Amino acid sequence: MAVIIKFKGNPVLLNIRNIAWEYSDIIPDFQVGETSCVLYLSLKYHRLHPEYIFRRIEELGNRYLLRILLIFVDVPDNQSYIRELTKLTMDNNITVIVSWSIEESGRYLETFKSYENKPPDLIKEKVDNDYYSKLTDFLTQVKSINKTDVLTLISNYGTVRQIVEASPTSLVSCSGFGDQKANRLASTFREPFIAKKKT
Repeated sequence: MAVIIKFKGNPVLLNIRNIAWEYSDIIPDFQVGETSCVLYLSLKYHRLHPEYIFRRIEELGNRYLLRILLIFVDVPDNQSYIRELTKLTMDNNITVIVSWSIEESGRYLETFKSYENKPPDLIKEKVDNDYYSKLTDFLTQVKSINKTDVLTLISNYGTVRQIVEASPTSLVSCSGFGDQKANRLASTFREPFIAKKKT
């Protein structure tokens, strides 16, 4: 099955080269799967017609499980527009993808289509089975802990148990650890895994 396209004049078409596409009368700009669609928006156009995307999202409704807004950044002062559109999409359960060129927009559409029937583990990070790789994967889940920090921790404490039991005061003595990082790591190990429901 091909990517289904609404408008013949869409500039992205010239950059969809690796997969088939066809025209059809659809509500979104692109349909990249049975349950996935893409709305395409140039920020230059959005600046001139800010009401356009609101109307398009309203027309789309809840027809697709995965709804993507592909934003083409073609204006220099773009942060306020991207912030506004991000809020709009969060309120409407739409995923935002930002592209910085027409070519990049075309690659995104090709990728969405080519991964339509692929399992999620295909794009998940591969973690080796050795001890250090598993430890690194485990500890880097904590915000601001990087691979160098993992090496520092295992060198100083020797075991996961000793890292988990280390106090913030002890962690601060490790190279690369300030108060904030030490407190964040220590509190992560002391918080309950299941939050208590508020009554």
